Amino acid sequence: MANTYTQLLIQVVFAVKGRQNLILENNREHIEKYICGIISNKKSKPLAIYCNPDHCHVLVGLHPIVAVSQFASDIKANSSKWINEQKLVSRKFEWQDSYGAFSYAKSQLDIVVKYILNQPIHHRKVTFREEYLGFLKKFEIDYDEKYLFDFLD
Repeated sequence: MANTYTQLLIQVVFAVKGRQNLILENNREHIEKYICGIISNKKSKPLAIYCNPDHCHVLVGLHPIVAVSQFASDIKANSSKWINEQKLVSRKFEWQDSYGAFSYAKSQLDIVVKYILNQPIHHRKVTFREEYLGFLKKFEIDYDEKYLFDFLD
């Protein structure tokens, strides 16, 4: 793709199936590194990642040939398989089927990176449900409540 130039900054947010708190702190960095490897193998660039106990935020510089839907699906499928193979959780691990994807301008990069890396502090004040609904409102995305994540809070 000579002479093709892009800047596609995408934040992908996805949750553990059943919103179970399965990502323990002692395994979090291992899971994040594995997900970053998946991202790199998709010709994309991991810019920030944080796996909360029940959901994950990933900011990437997305390669232009990669479809966001396939990208999210591959991250979730491959990381689930690896988490189960490594026995990082006490039961079968799965991500929920759904995900959110939000695009940003280069001028927002530092703010979004800090936001993602500050997840533990952020979630002391804001639930995942409030956070996710905030994204949908901010990005003016119409949604049907029955198709959102399984929110337990």
